[in-house]
Amino acid sequence: MAQLFFYGSLRDPDLVALVLGRRLADGALVPAQAPGYDTRRLRGEAYPLLLEEAGAVSDGVLLTDAGPEDMRRLAYFEEAEYGLAPITVLTADGPRQARYFRATDKTPPTSQPWDFEHWVRHDRTVAVEAARELMSLFGKLAVQEMDWVWPSIMSRARQRALAAQDHGAPLPALRTLFTPGDVVQDGVEAVHTGFVALEQLRYRHKRFDGDWTEPLSRTVMRSGDAVTLLPYDPAQDAVLLIEQFRPGPMARGEPVPWCIEVIAGRIDTDETPEAVARREAREEAGLELGPLETIGTFYPSPGISAEKMIGFVGACDLSGAGGLHGLAGEHEDIRSFVLPRGAVLEAVSDGAVNTGPALASLLWLEAHAPRLRAAWAS
Repeated sequence: MAQLFFYGSLRDPDLVALVLGRRLADGALVPAQAPGYDTRRLRGEAYPLLLEEAGAVSDGVLLTDAGPEDMRRLAYFEEAEYGLAPITVLTADGPRQARYFRATDKTPPTSQPWDFEHWVRHDRTVAVEAARELMSLFGKLAVQEMDWVWPSIMSRARQRALAAQDHGAPLPALRTLFTPGDVVQDGVEAVHTGFVALEQLRYRHKRFDGDWTEPLSRTVMRSGDAVTLLPYDPAQDAVLLIEQFRPGPMARGEPVPWCIEVIAGRIDTDETPEAVARREAREEAGLELGPLETIGTFYPSPGISAEKMIGFVGACDLSGAGGLHGLAGEHEDIRSFVLPRGAVLEAVSDGAVNTGPALASLLWLEAHAPRLRAAWAS
């Protein structure tokens, strides 16, 4: 049996059990310290690395009974970011020879210390959800293929974490007072994992008449949550819209699969939705935003997709705005253009605006523009 020193998120026994796919025996994780090492945060990540530093001490735990299958699963979890290296750690019973996952050269450290308790409070929920999906791919997807899947896994993990924040929140008066106990989930099967994930859900739920449905099975697409943004210039009383090619309409058979949309982007980092809206405004239209107002949260296609959108209207100066934008690395080809608000209803009525979030944002603005113009006049 191998002995492994965990100094980062794997200090969490529930996460270790999830990665190993087995329940840990009592005493399998032993408190330990690594003298001569400091725990630093990785650049752009919530995870740490060990950095040799005289006089420093890194806290962690020692896994005392790692077998061959455990080692394979741990190597899969750590991907190509870490490799095993020897280390001497101190336990209550004295020094032990062990191994630890040492970060590769492509994962540079920062000067920021990494703190386990901070990780538990702020990052654990997302990390556990991401690990759950990652380890479901063990034996199905090669480690070398993980780089292109991992950002989407993290986006879906953040989606779960955002949904968890809604638990216990009161329902609006218009909604039927169903409770979490009125849904019984009997199983989830991963059908496909990539940029989007397809999951086969098996469940039952209470009906409006008080009875229960028979067991049901439905396929749902998960792609993380997203933000939409309608830039509005209160001085010019004008909005900015974008146009871009979309493969969905092409798959339907649309002869011209370009869409008129509002700015949008996925919440695929630890940014707040507001920060995502501001970043996407820069990337897709070259705009800097002033105040933001939330127009609402909504599911654009709840029968098939788990994606929830958070819509914003943002104040900005549209003088000279418009043109071609987008990130080359994401193969974006975006035309942005300014439209007087007086022409909005005509564009909606004649079918030029052919996406749901844009329709919702423009109609919301029609109801609230006088208030926003007064509030954002300066």
